[in-house]
Amino acid sequence: MTTAANGPRPRSSTLALAVATVGGVGYVPVAPGTFGSAAGLLVWWLIGPSVALQAIAIAVIFVAGVWSGSVCEGHFCTTDPGHVVIDEVAGMLITLFLNPVGWGGALLAFLLFRLADVVKPYPANRFEQLHGGLGVMADDCMAAVYANLALRALLAIGNRVI
Repeated sequence: MTTAANGPRPRSSTLALAVATVGGVGYVPVAPGTFGSAAGLLVWWLIGPSVALQAIAIAVIFVAGVWSGSVCEGHFCTTDPGHVVIDEVAGMLITLFLNPVGWGGALLAFLLFRLADVVKPYPANRFEQLHGGLGVMADDCMAAVYANLALRALLAIGNRVI
């Protein structure tokens, strides 16, 4: 691949773009964050109910997101580019972490995370100011903590697994 201004793109940049956009999902022209969150649901389903695997996946995706998000901020010349959706994947995994739900509960988690991600309640909105990929990932991960707690509350109120 080449860029008009810079010549050939380094392989690390190509890999970072692929990771950050979750294989191109972030290039969807309408609501890429929503599609990134849907990709997160798919990853959650593929991982299965293992708490250890979910925790490892969250950690690996967070680290990969910080790295690739930093590279992509330089590539797209903006902070927290809209094409970067790996933060939504991490957010969905965090929202669902340690919550015993089936697909109905997972869809509720999806809605709760999208709401928290859009509203960005304090301090999630402050985390956007962190430098580079850390800011890309941290605000969505904090929003996901809120969504996780809201899902837990709804499950407790319903006193059942959805």
